[in-house]
Amino acid sequence: MTFKAAAIQMCSGVDPHKNAADMVRLVREAAAHGATYIQTPEMTGALQRDRKAMRDILRDETNDIIVSTARNLAGELGIHLHVGSTAIAREDGKIANRAFLFAPGGRLISTYDKIHMFDVDLDNGESWRESSAYEPGVAARVADLPFGRLGFAICYDVRFPQLFRAEALVGAEILTVPAAFTRQTGEAHWEILLRARAIENGAFVIAAAQAGVHEDGRETFGHSMIVDPWGKVLASAGGTGEAVVLAEIDIDAVKAARVKIPNLRNAREFALDTVSDVAGGVAA
Repeated sequence: MTFKAAAIQMCSGVDPHKNAADMVRLVREAAAHGATYIQTPEMTGALQRDRKAMRDILRDETNDIIVSTARNLAGELGIHLHVGSTAIAREDGKIANRAFLFAPGGRLISTYDKIHMFDVDLDNGESWRESSAYEPGVAARVADLPFGRLGFAICYDVRFPQLFRAEALVGAEILTVPAAFTRQTGEAHWEILLRARAIENGAFVIAAAQAGVHEDGRETFGHSMIVDPWGKVLASAGGTGEAVVLAEIDIDAVKAARVKIPNLRNAREFALDTVSDVAGGVAA
C-alpha cells in the first residue's frame, strides 16, 4: 500500500478565521500535488500567549472554525485531513489541546488530546506552563485507516518514547507529531527526536510544524518533516514560513524495517535493582 502524505507548515497568528483561510489554501496545494493524507501543525487555529485573549476566541468543537472548515475540506477534496491540534473549549470549562482526524467524506474519525504538558524553563529566559491553561489528555489513541494504522501525538509528547512504543506495539505504522517547537529546543533536538521515534519503532513519522515569528511574539522552529522507518528523512521544510512537505509512503517499508530489527518482538520484561555505595566503605 502506497500513498502520498503531506505535512503542512504554517505560521499561525491570533485570528482563527485567517488561520483557517491559510489552512485551506495550503491543504488545497497539497491535495493538488496528490496528497491523500494531509496533516497540519499543533495549534493550527491560533497561537496566542495572552490567556484572556485566547479564552475570548475559544469555541467548543461544534462551533470551532478550524474544525468545521477541516471537515468540509476533507469532504470536498476526498482526503484524510488531520488537524494537528487546535485549542478547544471543553464542557467542564477547561481547554483541550486537541487533534482531529477527518475521513474523505468529512466524517470525524477520531480526536486526541495532548497528554504531556510543556512545563519548562529554558536557558534563554523562555518559561512555559502549558498545564496552567490546558487539561492534559489521559488516553493514547490509534486509528485504522485504509492505508495503515496511525498513532497520535502532539509536540512535547515526542519526548516520551513510551507513548510511541505503546502505539507501535498495537500495530501503529505511522506515528504523528504535529508541533509548535520553540526555536531553542528545536535546534537542539527536533530532528534527533523524530528520527529516534521512527527508528526505535520501525515506523514512519510525519511531523507538521509551526515556523517563524508569530503575532504573539513567540518564535517556532519549523522544519516540518517526514521520516521513514529506517530513520531516513524523506522530506523536510525550512525554519521559517509556510511550506508543503510531500513524500510517498510505502507501508511495506514498516514490515521490512521490523523484520530487520525486530526490537518490538524482542523486548523483555525486567526487574530494576538499585545498589548504593554512598558510605564509600571498603569491602572486606
